[in-house]
Amino acid sequence: MLPSFHHPKALLGKVVLLSLLSSATSAFNPLPPIPDTLLTQQQVPLHLNPPFDIREATISSIHNALFTGLTTCHALISSYLARIEAFNPFLHAILSLNPHALDLASTIDAHLTFNNSSSLVNQPLLCIPVLLKDNFNTNEMPTTAGSLALAQNTPLHDAPTVSAFKKAGAIILGKTNMHEFALEGISVSSLGGQAINPYDSARTPGGSSGGTGAALAANLGVLGTGTDTVNSLRSPASANSLWSWRPTRGLVSREGVVPVGWTQDAVGGMARGVEDLGVLMSVLSLGGDKGGGDNTTVLVPPEIKGRDYSKALYGGLGKLNGLRLGVLNGFFNHTASEETTPVNEVMAKVLRRLEVAGVQLVNITESVYDTVAIAAKLDVQTFEFREGLDAYLEKTTYTVGDGNGTGPRSFSDVYTLGKKQFVVLPSQYDYIRNAFNRSTASPEYFVRQYGIQQLKTALARTFSTNNLDAVIYPEQKNLVVKIGSPSQSGRNGILAALTGSPVITVPVGFSNATETAPLGVPIGMEILGRPWTDDLLLGIAKHVGEALGPVRRMPVGGGLDKVVEVQGGGYEKVPVVNTDNGNIPGVYPLGVY
Repeated sequence: MLPSFHHPKALLGKVVLLSLLSSATSAFNPLPPIPDTLLTQQQVPLHLNPPFDIREATISSIHNALFTGLTTCHALISSYLARIEAFNPFLHAILSLNPHALDLASTIDAHLTFNNSSSLVNQPLLCIPVLLKDNFNTNEMPTTAGSLALAQNTPLHDAPTVSAFKKAGAIILGKTNMHEFALEGISVSSLGGQAINPYDSARTPGGSSGGTGAALAANLGVLGTGTDTVNSLRSPASANSLWSWRPTRGLVSREGVVPVGWTQDAVGGMARGVEDLGVLMSVLSLGGDKGGGDNTTVLVPPEIKGRDYSKALYGGLGKLNGLRLGVLNGFFNHTASEETTPVNEVMAKVLRRLEVAGVQLVNITESVYDTVAIAAKLDVQTFEFREGLDAYLEKTTYTVGDGNGTGPRSFSDVYTLGKKQFVVLPSQYDYIRNAFNRSTASPEYFVRQYGIQQLKTALARTFSTNNLDAVIYPEQKNLVVKIGSPSQSGRNGILAALTGSPVITVPVGFSNATETAPLGVPIGMEILGRPWTDDLLLGIAKHVGEALGPVRRMPVGGGLDKVVEVQGGGYEKVPVVNTDNGNIPGVYPLGVY
């Protein structure tokens, strides 16, 4: 039987739903425990299997189903666990599951059943399953960064961003596979193996946040997090027909996240729809830097703090008619090929649609906008990675050691040759070797930092000279690369990474279908703006999506478009993910650089 709501103050449809979702900028209230005396008064229907289809589910559709009695939180989480058990062995997208997820769902159901509605106010993500890239600290699951060497890394405290999700009512469902230590975009790791693109079994899902991208595309969760040092949020969003947000530098705390480099690292998220992305943005931006581990958060202007980004979707912000968008010509590969032509054709259609909608397109041909040259001259990852990882590993905790009670405590401990507890792409062997010898005291580091300031100035000048609202370009000049490729080539993320500019990635189309890609390969577009214009970009993204019409398609390969039935009355216990690195391509040998 479905849960009943007898009390007049019970959760009855839109009134309570609006109260939950309209308070996204308030301090969220964690759910208090249900008193034992209430729990014994009547049986709480926690193990139902009602007819709610989680495929392509949104925050709104889940809340409508939850508050009208169509489903329970326990049944919802059970449905996601069933999909994960069915599809993760092939996708290699999930590394671990939260053992407390069902208990949290049962607590939410108890509050709903006992009409404890006052405790649910300011819970915009109530019962929403969130997947974390496995470089976010959590106290329920290990934080591995995809590395076998960190398999028992168990931080004592959540990252501020994770705490923000929990306070908003979300259920942290699990941790996702990623390119090991977020160093590239193939999304292969010594712990979880090679993550697979749900749309094309022969291709990578982008990365480094590829596990999150693949999982959301395959409907293994509703929202997901990622980090972005060069392309790592936007690449998997583009490759999996998702929306993503890389925030303005400083807007979201990076404390409690395994670092690559503090100059370029950013924390953000992905969703299947722009409305859900807006809620995610509001929640993450409230995840302040409680421990002082990220001093860039002091840069946030007072008027930006606590902003409800969902309002940008409904107030007309970013309307296309009269908008001036710069098109970065240098971020296209105009040489025709099987990999580049689909991207150019999709982008040409997008530009035509935007012009029809009244957008004034400005062709930007300045030579400074050359991603290969920018990365070669200015990228500072190898100067910061060793120092940042040393600082993180020095203070972390391990549940099980390597024989002497500890795990790796330094970059050198991780990258011990012959241990076969790490994977590095051959194209990045020099990256690791250089990281051993470079530091933030290297003279070249200061030269590059000066160059980064010049790049910021050049970008600001481009905006002001051309009176631009934003600039646009394909996230990747070519289709996301195939499994076994040397690197995730052709990506355009370096400009935002170095300048700290905000970016929203929008799904804009697909390539033609092939034998391994029955719907084609997804293609995404980046919308980059001035610092602190994240809300404007979200509004523009929404209107771009409306101008293009429905783009996202649910993947169909391997039965991903099918419903996975939950057996019996639902899960009593969260299953354990058995990680498997057996599908790592032979061209990526373990323990070598």
